[in-house]
Amino acid sequence: MKKYRKPRVLILDEWLLYPLKETEAKDLLEIIELRTQTASTLFCSQIDIPGRHEYLYDPTLADAICDRIKHNSYVITLKGEHMRKLTATVD
Repeated sequence: MKKYRKPRVLILDEWLLYPLKETEAKDLLEIIELRTQTASTLFCSQIDIPGRHEYLYDPTLADAICDRIKHNSYVITLKGEHMRKLTATVD
């Protein structure tokens, strides 16, 4: 866990692409705890904020994780077509 504390910015791309297992959710909570008020963590996800609880194993654990993420955070919601579709070339 110490290695996740050190980076100034930690990017979790495709966050919650799949539901987390209990140990994964607990590890995530610990990582967030370690980084709170000391470093930046970026969560990139296709899951809307209200729908995240169902991916975080247990409602109580989900509340703890989401509470720590949402306080002192910024939410940026992108809309429109994704870049892969816009820039794809047909051969």
